[in-house]
Amino acid sequence: MQPKPNIIHLPVYQPGKPIEEVKRELGLAEVTKLASNENPFGSSPAVKDALIREMEHMALYPDGGAVDLTEAVAAFWGVGTDQIIFGAGSDEVILMIARAYLVAGDETVMSTHTFGQYKHNAEIENAVIHEVPLKNNTYDLEGMLAKVTAKTKLIWICNPNNPTGTMVTHQELKAFLQAVPATALVVLDEAYAEYVTSPDYHDGLKLLEEHSNVILLRTFSKIYGLASMRIGYGIGHPDVIRTINLVREPFNTTRFAQVAAQAALSDQAFVEECRERNREGLQFLTGEFSRLGLTWLPAYGNFIMVELNRPAGQVFDSLLKKGYIIRGGHKLDFPTMIRITVGSREQNEGFISALERTLAEVQEVGRPL
Repeated sequence: MQPKPNIIHLPVYQPGKPIEEVKRELGLAEVTKLASNENPFGSSPAVKDALIREMEHMALYPDGGAVDLTEAVAAFWGVGTDQIIFGAGSDEVILMIARAYLVAGDETVMSTHTFGQYKHNAEIENAVIHEVPLKNNTYDLEGMLAKVTAKTKLIWICNPNNPTGTMVTHQELKAFLQAVPATALVVLDEAYAEYVTSPDYHDGLKLLEEHSNVILLRTFSKIYGLASMRIGYGIGHPDVIRTINLVREPFNTTRFAQVAAQAALSDQAFVEECRERNREGLQFLTGEFSRLGLTWLPAYGNFIMVELNRPAGQVFDSLLKKGYIIRGGHKLDFPTMIRITVGSREQNEGFISALERTLAEVQEVGRPL
């Protein structure tokens, strides 16, 4: 049996190392994971109560249309229920978008050094992929626009961008969308939007009102703390949502995910608290990086990339032995940088202590012996 020839070379997604695996491998009693941009403060207490109540219905299929959750999300954003689609994480919505719109030979435009699932799913559909290098570690929208042709079906923009943490502004995106032909769908992936405090951040709903060829992606995995539940969604024009729904699998989100998401959405006080604590965490980390003589990329989400001028793989291994799982830049094409999820105050302080010891152990690139 032969698979599709265009998928044979595709890499399998490699998530951050699990805590329990690291404990077993290295014989550590305590391990802190700052690699996958999870919320260190968990989820709203309302989520646990909702899940306990839902346990009575474990034998029943979920609502295939996620009607209650759709109504709650639509009301929250002030959009129609026909403008919402849910997936098992926003990455499933990415998969559905690619499946719905791309056929072999179609073109898609994206940046280098961004969320890998855009390219992965485009390759599965055998599309022609145009990647534009980052400019100053953020999206080069002018460069991307230059790659758009009459054959372009999808354009992908992650804002803030993963893994760099940088962002493009509302005005930059507004000008970009005004120049994009209506025949191309622009996917604005806003997975980390709830963490952004900059007044220059884009207003996705406003852009959607002005351009029907835009779809916004959101997730409950990040600030809402429901990564294990796997639930995210898209907001778009009713015609776009109707098209994507044609390829959606039945019962693609679980009963537990639906009720957890609805409970999490209802507790915006928890979201605000997490946003503020994340801001404080970023402030602490950048202050410590400055003290250590390090530089970093502007961070608008709940993670930050820091330049260590040391081989990222060696730094990763050193921190791992100290009980800290981070994302090594050697896996992201940033050979001397690491990406760190902002943790709790205790986790951040512990990480800085481990990093300081690691910097003393790992030789700088180019330093003579």
